[in-house]
Amino acid sequence: MSSRLRAFARLITVVAIVTVYVALHLATSAGLDLQACDRFRDAPVRAAAFTAALDRYAAGEASARAEIGAGDTWFKENAPLGASRSAVSSATTGIEEGQVSLAREQVAGLAADVRRDQAQLDRELGSSRAVALYWAVPAVVLLGPVLWLRRRRRSGAAEIISVVSRFAPPQPWWRRPVFLLASGAGCVLFAAGAVAVSAAQRRGHEMPPMRFMLTLVGGLAAIGAAVLSLRYTRPRSARGAAQALLADGRQPVLYLRSFADDDLAAQVDDSAAFVSIHSREEQLAVALGAVGPVITVGRPGERLPRLGAARFYLPLDDWQPAVLRLMELSQLIVLRLGAGEGLWWEVQQVRATQPARKLVLLVPGGVPELAERLDEHLPTPSRLAEVSGGDPWTGAVITFGPEWAPHVRPVGPVPRTKLPRGALVRRGARSVKAGWRAVALFTPTLAVFTPTHHLARAIKDALASVGVRKRMMSWRATFAAQRSLWQGFALVTVLALLGWLVGRVLQLLGIG
Repeated sequence: MSSRLRAFARLITVVAIVTVYVALHLATSAGLDLQACDRFRDAPVRAAAFTAALDRYAAGEASARAEIGAGDTWFKENAPLGASRSAVSSATTGIEEGQVSLAREQVAGLAADVRRDQAQLDRELGSSRAVALYWAVPAVVLLGPVLWLRRRRRSGAAEIISVVSRFAPPQPWWRRPVFLLASGAGCVLFAAGAVAVSAAQRRGHEMPPMRFMLTLVGGLAAIGAAVLSLRYTRPRSARGAAQALLADGRQPVLYLRSFADDDLAAQVDDSAAFVSIHSREEQLAVALGAVGPVITVGRPGERLPRLGAARFYLPLDDWQPAVLRLMELSQLIVLRLGAGEGLWWEVQQVRATQPARKLVLLVPGGVPELAERLDEHLPTPSRLAEVSGGDPWTGAVITFGPEWAPHVRPVGPVPRTKLPRGALVRRGARSVKAGWRAVALFTPTLAVFTPTHHLARAIKDALASVGVRKRMMSWRATFAAQRSLWQGFALVTVLALLGWLVGRVLQLLGIG
């Protein structure tokens, strides 16, 4: 499945989900309107009984007072907010105040009021049925394209899934669903804590001291509990490579690296502006997700998979054929250079068997011997040592043009360029700066560029030099630094909408 078809499939799926939700809500509303009509069917009889009881009470029959109260209760429970209900309520109030003649005047037109209210309920029922039908038809129609695109997605990745599935370690069927639920609860707690701390910071001067302390301490405690929970649950709910490929449908990005680099890739870049639990590899995997699902070979014997690229596990004595086959089936190969001989064998195999545009090299900074060894595999010198940055994780990104000509991009912050002196440009720059400050006030993550953001931007520029354009790659890395926070907000929204719909359904069933 191509990236455009996948984006279209996601759009259709989202539209289908929204349409189905609205259709269910409208169908529930139509059911409630039908129940309201059914409850009000006896209104003419009840109105006549109420009027007769009122006449008897005016004639001196005190026992009719109970019938008047019962009629008022029935209209309050079953009548719509209309003229009949108002007339009965006003008449009952008049009886309680001793104004019998006024009460009889107020119900003089009760029968006509009941007929008007019944007609209004019938019109509302007809309208709600029609609207529910208008939404139900596209909801049903959209299920066809959604199911077809789902089957297309699964069939498009069938070959590589069959390769990867052979190396997936067996897991209990219940493990991932259980820990996904626990991880979702942790995301919600994380979002709630972030909102509480943000409220205490922005509005603390308006709060009483005790409320401010409770909000701040409670928010920090919620964030701490969420971080501990997510660190335990997220590795246990991580998708394997086969699951990631099945869910995405595109050709993957094969990420190759030395197992010795895993500890550095697992580093979390926190700052005073935000708390993050997402490692550099997680952010990199989200950024490369603009191209395709990211898969990699897991370290043999690890108890839990590292977070980031989806793992599969190869045998130590026969891993090379599987890697060669995955190179053929992948649309991009991202290889982090290191000292391991296996990495250089992989560089040699990519050089010999794959198109040059498929390879992206990530080069650690401060290791000049890597440049010398890399030049041994290339037809022209890379001149890597002249432009590579000093970050020990990644100092430069290399892509290759025709005939394996290297294009080197350093990794690091982009130097600010001077703007022209025009008044319009200066005003635009001030507006953008003010808007950025406003966004940073409420979402400080967006104001912080992590090292992975700079790496993703370098990869984006490097891919553009060989004709692959993925404009949102660096921003995906930035948002990935606080992915759990956004997931928490999304889950709260989804749960609120589902709770509202379930409440309406329970009301229709007479339970709520």
